[in-house]
Amino acid sequence: MPRGSEQTHFGYETVSLDDKQERVDDVFHSVARRYDLMNDLMSGGLHRAWKDALVTAVNPPKSGRESTVLDLAGGTGDVAFRIAQAGGAGTRIIVCDINPDMLDVGRERAGEHGLDGIVTFVQGNAEELAYPDRSFDCVTIAFGIRNVPRIGRALEEAYRVLKIGGRFLCLEFSSVDVPGLDALYQLYSFQVIPRVGEVVTGDREAYRYLVESIRKFPKPKAFAQMIEAAGFRRVSFSPMTGGVVALHSGWRL
Repeated sequence: MPRGSEQTHFGYETVSLDDKQERVDDVFHSVARRYDLMNDLMSGGLHRAWKDALVTAVNPPKSGRESTVLDLAGGTGDVAFRIAQAGGAGTRIIVCDINPDMLDVGRERAGEHGLDGIVTFVQGNAEELAYPDRSFDCVTIAFGIRNVPRIGRALEEAYRVLKIGGRFLCLEFSSVDVPGLDALYQLYSFQVIPRVGEVVTGDREAYRYLVESIRKFPKPKAFAQMIEAAGFRRVSFSPMTGGVVALHSGWRL
């Protein structure tokens, strides 16, 4: 099958994989400047605790020992800055994101935080990473894997660039597993979030897409199987906040 002829979902539509990438780029171009503010508003600030749990799992060395983390789809640098602040003098983070607008925001904030020598921002595609095999101690991705057209290929690339003994960590929205909360969550997601997005960013459709992308994402067990299929071992996931999000983990052994 020719590249780009495969089909996937973009919100409510069925589109080619390459068309999805272009549309996702447009979404994040639209919301880049207020992306982190919207994360606070949409999650009631809970995204901070979720990301803290991710950083705890990364466990960057507090000593001067060298450790390099690749943060995929982390354009604004929020996760990367947290890792840098938790780690010691030898910790370095590369943020790889396909969207230049998100990266511009991240670079500005790195300068403001005095982290521009520790966190590096590089434009790149998670499906085709421009790094040698076994380059990183850890690969992270927070709330970005569902926007990748070819998720399996991105997982294989994450596996390829990890060192032996390296860990892959993925924080992503999941399936609410608390009776009653699931219906409330669906109502909030589809009725409230797009309206807030329109007020804050001026782009209602971008947040309709982001909400629908959560609904279309594989259930936790199915995604864990995808991680295993990419070669990872000791694969696990931990639901948080009633299953609103899950932290997925896999090791290259």
